[in-house]
Amino acid sequence: MSVEVIDGRAAARSLQRSLADEVERLRDDGLGAGLATIMVGHDFSSVAYERRLRRLAAELDLPFLHTTLPVSTAGAQLVEVVAELNESPAVSGILVLRPLPGHIDEAAVFRAIDPRKDIEAVHPENAGLLALGVPRFVPSTAAAAFHLLDTWLNSAGEDRVDFYHRSLIVVVGRSNNVGKPVVSLGYDRQATVQSVDEWADRATGIGRHTRRADVLIVAAGRAGLIKAEHVSENAVVIDVGINPCEDVDGRVHMVGDVDYASVAPRVRAITPVPGGVGPITDVWLMHNTVLAARLLAGHPPPKAPLTALHPAPPLLEAS
Repeated sequence: MSVEVIDGRAAARSLQRSLADEVERLRDDGLGAGLATIMVGHDFSSVAYERRLRRLAAELDLPFLHTTLPVSTAGAQLVEVVAELNESPAVSGILVLRPLPGHIDEAAVFRAIDPRKDIEAVHPENAGLLALGVPRFVPSTAAAAFHLLDTWLNSAGEDRVDFYHRSLIVVVGRSNNVGKPVVSLGYDRQATVQSVDEWADRATGIGRHTRRADVLIVAAGRAGLIKAEHVSENAVVIDVGINPCEDVDGRVHMVGDVDYASVAPRVRAITPVPGGVGPITDVWLMHNTVLAARLLAGHPPPKAPLTALHPAPPLLEAS
């Protein structure tokens, strides 16, 4: 089988052009947007993500504010920083980078974010709206996974509604920021969705579940977890994993949760790491920041927003 590699970088460039138009319309309406990120400690993946967001914000001419706190920062201190950003008129979107140190109550921090600025939908109010199918914000990584899948289905000439109705989507990983939102978006498409995590590997073997998948979305945070024996020959594989891996010469590069070399020859289509879901995630986060600026000002969203909710073609098409 000749695998199709789903190019996230090309899709991201197209979305970025559309987002630049959104930013211009925002300014025409006399509104401004700004992204604030907070990092506690210096986790490698978080540092790399912050750099990507900073670069993209500069390309879009959007204000960007980053705060790095010591790894010893107490939860109450982090909540105080969040509270300051809640009150800042220059900030429309707040992102607390993960992972947080183990001594910090992550849920308490997320509850402290103004729901109108909670662009990753981690506040209970926004997480609940997403689960109900009426989200204020669609979390960026889950949105990116389905945007790439939808884009590929279009290019393959598949009827999206029919594809989702007859497909089993297996989601590996149950995190609040990726796994659970992915399940919600799968439900929105009327697909059959199954959620598994690393415990399936220990109990019955994860392949028992993943080999049944028409679409396999992997967000487990374990490098190379999914190998050739875990996939069916006609599957579409979306690899969300971003894991730092050190070469023999000491250089660090990113690898996915899927063992690309063994899986790619077996499946119908696959996203690479890097260059798959990640680039779309960055653009989507900026889109949510722009959307939040409109909501904060009491303006309706633009008539053609980016969307990851329904299997119909996106309202804002790639140019």
